[in-house]
Amino acid sequence: MAEPTPRRHEPRLRPAPLLFEPAEAAADPEHFFDLESIEDPRALLERATELTHAFRAAADRAMEFQAIAAAQLADPKRFDRLTAADIAERAEWTEDYAKKMVEFGRDLMRGEPTE
Repeated sequence: MAEPTPRRHEPRLRPAPLLFEPAEAAADPEHFFDLESIEDPRALLERATELTHAFRAAADRAMEFQAIAAAQLADPKRFDRLTAADIAERAEWTEDYAKKMVEFGRDLMRGEPTE
């Protein structure tokens, strides 16, 4: 399971860089960040682990931005605010999950710890 994302008062660890693959490499289903070309199992494990941590960190950070956006879209001060059902539909979530994400986003915007 991914480790909790550090909050604003904690330094954020930098994961291994995610390098974008050229279109022709991405089109090859056997190609994945050049891992298939690494023959040494130690090096393969190290690079695959780096990528795993990087993807987890990226997913955690993206989820935080989703929550902030959901909270902003649901803000009652907005004349064009969206309901939890509207947000759920746009993000392909359930309505209950959208409500939780709105609350999480509000906590993040207030700078409150989420754990």
